[in-house]
Amino acid sequence: MDLVALEEKRAWIMAVVTVFAYAVYLIVVLGRAGSGPLVDVPYVATLLWTVGAAIAASIVLHIAASIASPHDAGRKDQRDREIGRFGEHIGQSFVVIGGVAALVMAMAELDHFWIANTVYLAFVLSSLLGSIAKIAAYRWGFQAW
Repeated sequence: MDLVALEEKRAWIMAVVTVFAYAVYLIVVLGRAGSGPLVDVPYVATLLWTVGAAIAASIVLHIAASIASPHDAGRKDQRDREIGRFGEHIGQSFVVIGGVAALVMAMAELDHFWIANTVYLAFVLSSLLGSIAKIAAYRWGFQAW
């Protein structure tokens, strides 16, 4: 019998893929900087590739998790739905913070590099925080409001 719910596995997948993709992005971009200013580093293609690869990896790993747990695939109970909603609400806070920060940075006419990286970091933190909230709810219990 499988002790870990499929939805918890999906939260773990999302957390790991998010951290890995962002780490790759940082390594590539910071590695290109050398001793020059960060704003001069070509980042757009790397950002798009890491986001695209993270999406593809998440899809493949979610499919693999569903195949590995065929009895859970396509099955969500009320608790799973509530935990999913809870995690998404928690994670969305960083999307809002990132959006406001990007807006302020645009009004201050900061370089596109900083604005794009702020938005990307906000999405990363949103995904990570949402996943951690879901994992915590599965591991240590969840009290619906």
